[in-house]
Amino acid sequence: MARLDLNNIAKSYHAVDVIKNLNLAVDNGEFIVVVGPSGCGKSTLLRMIAGLETISGGDLLIDDARANDLPPQKRNIAMVFQTYALFPHMTARQNIAFGPEVRGECKSATREKITRAAGILGLTPYLDRRPSELSGGQRQRVAMARAIVRDSDLFLFDEPLSNLDAHLRADMRTEIKALHRTLGSTIIYVTHDQIEAMTLADRIVIMNKGKIEQIGTPAELYDRPANRFVAAFLGSPSMCFLPGKLRHASGGAKAELGENITIRVDKLAKPVEQAILGIRPESFVLDQDGPIRMTIDVVEPTGPEVMTYGHVMDQKVRCVFKGRPDVCVGQEVRMRVDPADIHLFESNTGNRL
Repeated sequence: MARLDLNNIAKSYHAVDVIKNLNLAVDNGEFIVVVGPSGCGKSTLLRMIAGLETISGGDLLIDDARANDLPPQKRNIAMVFQTYALFPHMTARQNIAFGPEVRGECKSATREKITRAAGILGLTPYLDRRPSELSGGQRQRVAMARAIVRDSDLFLFDEPLSNLDAHLRADMRTEIKALHRTLGSTIIYVTHDQIEAMTLADRIVIMNKGKIEQIGTPAELYDRPANRFVAAFLGSPSMCFLPGKLRHASGGAKAELGENITIRVDKLAKPVEQAILGIRPESFVLDQDGPIRMTIDVVEPTGPEVMTYGHVMDQKVRCVFKGRPDVCVGQEVRMRVDPADIHLFESNTGNRL
């Protein structure tokens, strides 16, 4: 296991700042998932940690030792890439053994490492097959086994599941979580998939435009997003946003949304003339006496739930209703929301109120 500290890390390409004075502390054995939209700098950050990209500014510390100028092979880091990067003419066993053989490690020790890694990842029956004879999930497990035999203190994953179908991604998430429990290694995992982030991470780092927007456990980020960007990024379907005016009311506070729509919200420190209400799709509850009126534009049955897309006034709204209610396109439904489930954001900055 290894501790990692990023202190004011920066990366620039000529005049373009890709990473801007980023700070992050990763504890021994922690599973950190870095998420964000394409181009936010998350893969560049991972490559700087691995030593595949130079660092323009700041300090990278591995177990309190500065590693900015260490070559990749001296950092004791294993990396699993988006592409499997397997040698097509070699068997799975030979691909896994390639690194230890290049490093001149003892053959008997290498055989033991391969046996252990194959056992952990369920690869034992496939060790003598070439990559073309393996499924996508099996090839990714070979890539992971190749990383395991390095006995590294720190594992880096760069969107390793993006080339797999939905079913295989779900299976591989389970495999990676089990791998972390077995090895106890420090893992930094980059993805654009929020489901991977929510299910795998001890803590999630949300990046945007080269900087960190928020760090926290999956529950913390989902329940108390620091700003509108984080609120919109986490959740599928994403959070709905409605503009309104916040006022004090008897026993609490209220939000006036226009068209005579007024809903209860949590207490306010002071009235706010222009605010944004964030409501997760699953927080809407059908109620014939509810204050929110939505006209349904699209209905998507998903099995246990019904997902609807519609509009409240001129704002698009997404709702997820449990119990498969009988709703149809063009219908106007009424809904309510528990005040505790409403997130309030500043109109101008997008920051949480």
